[in-house]
Amino acid sequence: MRHYNPKYPTLEELERHVFQVLQEMFGKVLTMVLEQMDAEIAEARDKRRFRLKDRRDVHIDTMFGPLTIKRNYYQDRENGRYIALLDQYLAFDGRKGFSPLLEQWAMALAVAGPSYRHAVKQLETFLGYAPMSHEALRQHLLASEVCEPKSKQPAPEVLFVEVDGLFVKQQKEKGGKKKKAKELKIALVHTGWEQDGSKRRKLKNKRHYFHTGSEPFWEGFESFLEQHYDYDATKTKLVINGDGAGWISACQDDFKGRAFYHLDRFHVARDLHLIMKDHPRYSTMRRALNENDPERLIVELNSAVGTMATPEGETKLEAFIAYITNHKEALRDYKAWLEAQGIDTHRLCTMGASEGLMSQFAARLKQGRSWSAAGVEAMTQWIIADKDRLEVKTWFGQWVPNRETNGSGRKAPETKTRKRLTKQIVNDVRDNIPYMKQSSGTMIHRALKGLIGF
Repeated sequence: MRHYNPKYPTLEELERHVFQVLQEMFGKVLTMVLEQMDAEIAEARDKRRFRLKDRRDVHIDTMFGPLTIKRNYYQDRENGRYIALLDQYLAFDGRKGFSPLLEQWAMALAVAGPSYRHAVKQLETFLGYAPMSHEALRQHLLASEVCEPKSKQPAPEVLFVEVDGLFVKQQKEKGGKKKKAKELKIALVHTGWEQDGSKRRKLKNKRHYFHTGSEPFWEGFESFLEQHYDYDATKTKLVINGDGAGWISACQDDFKGRAFYHLDRFHVARDLHLIMKDHPRYSTMRRALNENDPERLIVELNSAVGTMATPEGETKLEAFIAYITNHKEALRDYKAWLEAQGIDTHRLCTMGASEGLMSQFAARLKQGRSWSAAGVEAMTQWIIADKDRLEVKTWFGQWVPNRETNGSGRKAPETKTRKRLTKQIVNDVRDNIPYMKQSSGTMIHRALKGLIGF
């Protein structure tokens, strides 16, 4: 055995090497496919309109590495402009530098991850080269635009709304002067709750509203409802959950008789715990809050006046009593309000998703980061697009969530062009991978055949 001691690479070295070889190989295949498409376009073009000038190189960074493609360059006799018809057919601007798929992947990483730099670093780690700078990625995201849904959702009797604000740091002005933190005002709208296959429940038909205009929040929000739902202001009831911020509680004036303002229990329970956790009547106070009985809660709080351990505690208790008294109606059970209007409530759950909603946005937008006004707006819109599965218009075309389906849950039908290209790619791969030319009895042939369907 001492004489038989071959030296093999480690699994890590082997895996990296195979990946790099496949990247290079598939890059060659993609180049061949694109150049063959360009030749077909040249043959089928309107020769009276498009005059062939020459062939020019275009450099594209892709998932397979940087590619150089020679494609035909034409003059359009109708307007005198010079174009590459291949770029037109591919819905790709060859001057931009990297492929649409790479662009979409990078922006998705930037939205889900902690920073633009981290997204670019992830791409470099996986692909083996840096296809873009973090600033280029940021500029692409700033230039993107979230598209409106193509159809409205039906509006049931009740729409549930979770509203909250998130303060983010703003970048300093040119002179170095600090700016105040900016409050992002966001609302989550849903149509109720449903079972998700387990004992847990999830929100149905979620949509997010991000307030960006100069008009008051609730006016902009109602316009949003009209755009996204078959919303009838005379029929649709709103249950609005939020903290005691003035801009949120203003909904009571904007939707008089049409909305129930529900004070978020998380904030009330948190403040009650901070002030009264050591008091002997604390558990009774919590029970009154949980049972939506503001009168009993106020009585219990008033009974504690004069029993606090410190003057500071007395001051906090008095301020809390005033707060609860001012929002007494918002501490009642919203289901009772709906039942009084003849609406069935037996499937409804407690409100309170706003805090979880804000924590998801905060994970990307806070953590010590400072933003420009355009930057934080673009990132917030992208996060919403990802959550609501909305299309995004980018420099290179459209980013479509769940691109493999046609919206009904079924796979989109293949076109004749896609089928033809699939056969062409298979032939090109076979011609460029020597293993594909081996006889059917070999081990490698059986292994590759076993991968069919993956």
